[in-house]
Amino acid sequence: MTLRSHSRCQGWPAFLAALAIIISLPAPGSAQAAALRAGRTVRGTLAAGDTARYTMTVGAEHFVFGEVDQISVDAAVRVLDPQGKAALRAAGLGRGGERFAGELKEAGTYTVEVTGEKGDASGDYTLTIHRLEPLAKDPKRLVDQLMARWDGPVPGAAVQVWRDGRTLFSKAYGMANLAYGISFETDTRTNIGSTSKQFTALAVLLQADRGKLSLDDDIRKYIPELPTFDDTVRVRHIISHTSGLREFINTLMMGGLNLNRGDWIDRRELIEVIQRQPALQNKPGAEFNYNNTAFGLAALIVERTSGQPFNEFMQENVFGPLGMTRTMVRPDPQHIVPQSSMGYGPGPDGIVEMRDLGGSVGAGGIYTTVEDLQTWGENYLNPRVGTPEIIEAMTTSHTLNDGKETGYGYGLFVDEEGGVKRVQHGGADVAHRSGFAVYPELHAGVTVQSNDARFNANVAFQIAEAFFPEIKSAEAMKAVAGDFDPADFKPETFDAFAGRYSLDAAPDFVLTFSRDGARYFAEATGQPRMELTPTSDSTFAIQGVEASVTFHRGARGRVDGVTLHQGGDQHATRMREDAAAWKPTAEDLSEFAGRYFSEELETLFTLAVEDGKLLLERRRQEDTTLQPGKQDEFSGGGLQFAFERDRNGKVIGFYTANGRTRNVRFERLF
Repeated sequence: MTLRSHSRCQGWPAFLAALAIIISLPAPGSAQAAALRAGRTVRGTLAAGDTARYTMTVGAEHFVFGEVDQISVDAAVRVLDPQGKAALRAAGLGRGGERFAGELKEAGTYTVEVTGEKGDASGDYTLTIHRLEPLAKDPKRLVDQLMARWDGPVPGAAVQVWRDGRTLFSKAYGMANLAYGISFETDTRTNIGSTSKQFTALAVLLQADRGKLSLDDDIRKYIPELPTFDDTVRVRHIISHTSGLREFINTLMMGGLNLNRGDWIDRRELIEVIQRQPALQNKPGAEFNYNNTAFGLAALIVERTSGQPFNEFMQENVFGPLGMTRTMVRPDPQHIVPQSSMGYGPGPDGIVEMRDLGGSVGAGGIYTTVEDLQTWGENYLNPRVGTPEIIEAMTTSHTLNDGKETGYGYGLFVDEEGGVKRVQHGGADVAHRSGFAVYPELHAGVTVQSNDARFNANVAFQIAEAFFPEIKSAEAMKAVAGDFDPADFKPETFDAFAGRYSLDAAPDFVLTFSRDGARYFAEATGQPRMELTPTSDSTFAIQGVEASVTFHRGARGRVDGVTLHQGGDQHATRMREDAAAWKPTAEDLSEFAGRYFSEELETLFTLAVEDGKLLLERRRQEDTTLQPGKQDEFSGGGLQFAFERDRNGKVIGFYTANGRTRNVRFERLF
């Protein structure tokens, strides 16, 4: 999930041609400005905090693809537009080639910044602009540009586009396995992460259609070892993300699990997490809260109502009948998947291998190909597995108890893109990425896959706009909706929106909104600040990218959430803090220092005061400085803390949350 540009621009002037790159302000120590044209390389030296700046003069609607080779220094790269706003950014890889690519909309002089990231010693790098050319008008050439970062001896990707039963585009890029030099192909099996959820939902609905279960059944009918809560969790709640159950991945991460380093999750831990849950997080059906636990339980219910392991049930009832010969459920990360891609991500010394997430069967765990996903997508348009009624149920937005729609059916997001109905889902395992979208009115679809943790699967929607002209551009949609004059927006109105919001699907990813006079800004974790333009009294366009946000008010009128619209809809919950933050003294902070234990997580947290700041210390995690919000509340490390005092004012514990998991209590030991 990023805030980088995805838009496909139209109306390229005919006179545009690839322009030379003029480089100035080279790395410190150079005697004079160095000039570079596309295809040539400059070399520089950086220390931590140093920034080398270069300029390039570019025509409108151009595509750039460049690379910083971090020979002996960890560097980040930014491309700034003529107004000084960040247009492209790349960072995170400690050594080796850090690639950047994207669209440069307007003509003018752009600045390329290379900044030393970490360490005290200086080191060397090279900067190369591989391509600078007009943005392609032809959809197939445009895809090649969009995939340039994943082409060559790097983690790869694959793209498939279809319409009316005909494949319009199918191509793979890069490598499936770097260790053995195996290329990524369109028939390479790849982990699709949460894109798997629609398959699990179909399996549940098939069992319901066969009379093996009812969507209104209490899930304890099939999993009696689950605890009894005050309200009944029904089967329909678990395949619509409205159950109120703890999200097991977030819960276990809160307890110190480090998934990026291969920590293991057993399927049985799904049950254990719920058995330790003291109460539901919300009444079933009252709230949408994206939940991997629920879909893991759904797979277990399929197993217990069919008498088959989930992987065998899916092969016999779904993959086999559809002819999806390259698709399978991986029962666990030790199971061999023939002709599959290895997952990769950034590390301090370069690209590193990353293993699959354990315990993901039902919520994820499916390996497939872009070719097989076309077969699957076409099943929504002309069902061969599942009845038309089942497909209708899956692709219709679920309704909450209060009558509001969630924008999610059974295993699928249901929304629109450019005025056209879309059913879609993205997926992310530890390293693999997947995007899948079907446009029922167009009898068309797109799917993308990658084995690179840095891949943004929302590119599938940009590809759809390129191939399907019925999908209107963002500019065209604005014209249909009518213009809102930003001057009508009163600046002080934004103060109700200002603050920090944690993405429900990824609680470590925080959106921060702020105001500077009559200018409004959004800043995402690890990304530069971007300016907002009001489009109504509660919606804003993010300048420079095809994205927007909508703020939401709760029952008492306070703004308690925001939805990021970029390819899909991602909801973020407001973090506990006031606009005027509490400023505790060192003496105030000392009241919170101590050790705290969670019976539910079987986990210890230590809080200490160092240099006038409250520090969180956890086993196998980096120490984190906690930031104060309103009195007795802090946040940091992807967590929010609300401390509890006894009648004498002594701190006796706290409740913590990290997005999908809330109200986990820690009791003070000393």
